[in-house]
Amino acid sequence: MRAQLLAGDGPLARARPIAAFVVVIALFLTGVLVSGLVGAVLLGLLAVGVGVLLATTWPVLRPNERLLRVLVLGILIVIAVVQLR
Repeated sequence: MRAQLLAGDGPLARARPIAAFVVVIALFLTGVLVSGLVGAVLLGLLAVGVGVLLATTWPVLRPNERLLRVLVLGILIVIAVVQLR
């Protein structure tokens, strides 16, 4: 549990993995359970974070890891759009 999320000295390198996991799960569940614009915005914020993390780690990911993360990002965006209805 002491491993870095990202190599380097940025903010994610100092974050505890379990704390990041709890924040992401809480944000996702809140976004799904709160319908309408608020839920979509929360999920959109989560999607932006996932997109930034994906862009940052892209060079070191293997092709199958890239595919899985892009798929997760796409599913998250679809859920956010569905929340708007």
